[in-house]
Amino acid sequence: MIEEYVDNPPALGAVVETDRGSLPFALIHGEALVACAVWALGEAGVTPVDFSTPWASVVESEEAFVLHDALCPMTPAAFIARCVATAEETASVVVGVRPVTDTVKRVEDGVVGDTVDREGLVSVTSPIVLPSHVVAALAEMPSGDFADVAAALADRFPVRTIEAPPEGRRVVDADDVRVLEALTQP
Repeated sequence: MIEEYVDNPPALGAVVETDRGSLPFALIHGEALVACAVWALGEAGVTPVDFSTPWASVVESEEAFVLHDALCPMTPAAFIARCVATAEETASVVVGVRPVTDTVKRVEDGVVGDTVDREGLVSVTSPIVLPSHVVAALAEMPSGDFADVAAALADRFPVRTIEAPPEGRRVVDADDVRVLEALTQP
C-alpha cells in the first residue's frame, strides 16, 4: 500500500472483466489490462477480492466497496483513493465519469435531427464506489455495464460523479488500447 493512502477508510474492491470479451486480457505496457486494474486497486489501498467472495462477507466487513472496470486499466490509484474517501465522507455512491467529446444527435422517427449540447453529458468510466451503508443495503454485488449499474444505484441512493483524469478513460477496442498506451507512456 502506498503511504499516501494509509489514512483512507478501508475498502474492498473487485475488477469487473466479465461480459467484456477478450479485451481485458489485451496488453498495455506489456501487461494485461485486468492486471493493471487490479494493481491500481491495491496501490489505492483497496483490498482486492474476486467475484467468488460471498457478498455476505463483503457486507460483514462494513467497508466501502469499489467496482473497477478492467476496461479502464490506467485509472490512477490516487483517483480511486479520492473516490473511496469521497464516498465515505458524503455517504454517496461515487461514480467516475469522463466528458463526452463525440457529437451527439437527436433521432426522431428514424431521421437525424439537432445536435445535443454536450455540456451536461458524461460517460461513466471507473470506479464506482459504494459507501459501507450502501453495501449493507444491497442483496448482491452489482455487476455488468457500468452505466447500467450507475443508473440502477441512482434510483436508490444519492450519487456523486467525479471527473476521472484522461488516463482513466474506457477502452472499447485494440485501437483505444494503443491510444491509452501512448497517453500513459512513463
